[in-house]
Amino acid sequence: MFYMAIFALCAFKTTCLDTFIAAVYEHAVIIHPEHLRPFSQEEALNLMNKNMDILEQAIISAAKQGAHIIVTPEYGISGFISNRLKIYPFLEDVPHPMVNWTPCTDHNRFGNTPVQGRLSCMARNNSIYVVANMVDRKTCDPTVSKCPSNGYYQYNTNVVYDSEGKLVARYYKKYMLTKEDQFDTPFETELVTFDTTFGKFGILTGFDILFHDPAVTLVEKLKVDTIVLPVAWMNNLPYLYPTAFHAAWAMGMRVNLLVANIHNTVSQMTGSGIYAPDSPKVYYMDMNSENGTLLLSQLDSHPKLSPPVNWSSYANSIEPFSTEQEEFKASILFDKFTFKELINDTGNYTVCQNTLCCYLSYKMSEKRTDEVYVLGAFDGLHIAEGEYYIQICTLLKCLTTMLETCGRPVENASTVFDMFSLSGTFDSQHVFPEMLLSGLQIAPGEFEVGAFSVYFRITSL
Repeated sequence: MFYMAIFALCAFKTTCLDTFIAAVYEHAVIIHPEHLRPFSQEEALNLMNKNMDILEQAIISAAKQGAHIIVTPEYGISGFISNRLKIYPFLEDVPHPMVNWTPCTDHNRFGNTPVQGRLSCMARNNSIYVVANMVDRKTCDPTVSKCPSNGYYQYNTNVVYDSEGKLVARYYKKYMLTKEDQFDTPFETELVTFDTTFGKFGILTGFDILFHDPAVTLVEKLKVDTIVLPVAWMNNLPYLYPTAFHAAWAMGMRVNLLVANIHNTVSQMTGSGIYAPDSPKVYYMDMNSENGTLLLSQLDSHPKLSPPVNWSSYANSIEPFSTEQEEFKASILFDKFTFKELINDTGNYTVCQNTLCCYLSYKMSEKRTDEVYVLGAFDGLHIAEGEYYIQICTLLKCLTTMLETCGRPVENASTVFDMFSLSGTFDSQHVFPEMLLSGLQIAPGEFEVGAFSVYFRITSL
């Protein structure tokens, strides 16, 4: 495990803030129309400058509205270049933050670094922390076995500049999707933090948030208050839908989470937000627009934490509910779930898979004949777009009344639940209570994480 941290102290004329204003920008990234052919360095820089022109206007607007920090998306500067050789003209050498460098005022210290220089000036000229995503290169010896044939490691990289334009953090993305062969994976998992006068921040990229290291370790061992997360996140219904999952993660981990997503409807990418442990503060999700959006909200610098929930204690005390309803199998995102159909307008159900048992008590206002709901459990290794072990208890609507459609994406529903309580015998204490309503809206304030279960009051799913 590799730890990196940049420290700032609240002393002398510097005042520690109890609250701060955060901004995230969902950027409709400009992609070169001929992105499948190789670029010259001039063409690559022209494209990146077009994207930075837009990001700069968002940064100026955020600063004028009092924001202390702004997060911009993964691929927000380079766009999507999914080829190792073609992405080369977009690379810059990003030094370790310990070098004490302000690119805006020291342009040539590390060679030709126009992207870093411009980002630094955006932060410095607007007195705001800027989080951006770019591509770093590190020279290696081609004769060494792990060195790529072109003599460079290429890293998906987040950079952070403080309000004076100084480089204060650099983070390499750890967990790549199967289509990100243009990047190398860092040999060690980095734990990168930076301290500000408004709390301690940790940095992740994309699906890194799904893994214990670095995500959980940043929160539990390094005690960060806020996570910044640039992403290019697709709308993976039902349980990896960006706004719903990120709101659940902030609640489950009990920290602030700032998520900036790419806005690219062709790739099904949208969904940014500012999330606090108690509820989402502001979020954006729009598949009908092609425009970027700036979000701002005030957050506590040090969220007041309630005691952690012992998720499995309550479920382990429950005797399995007895029903004659048969189980069936269906897949969600290639994971084979065990399901039971909810037959009546009220009831108690149990579904188990491996060591996980899920318990549901519910009451509908009426049982509709045109909609089918199921209780599902999954306990196993997820293997699509990365591998990780997960346990899931879910109450969901099937696409049609045919049970084989359960688990397929659903966007709207008409059934009204007066209440339900859902719990599970999870092996981990890191549980994320996720709620997605009809119209793909999340449910701030409409459900409670009680003593060991999720309780939902009168709304439609």
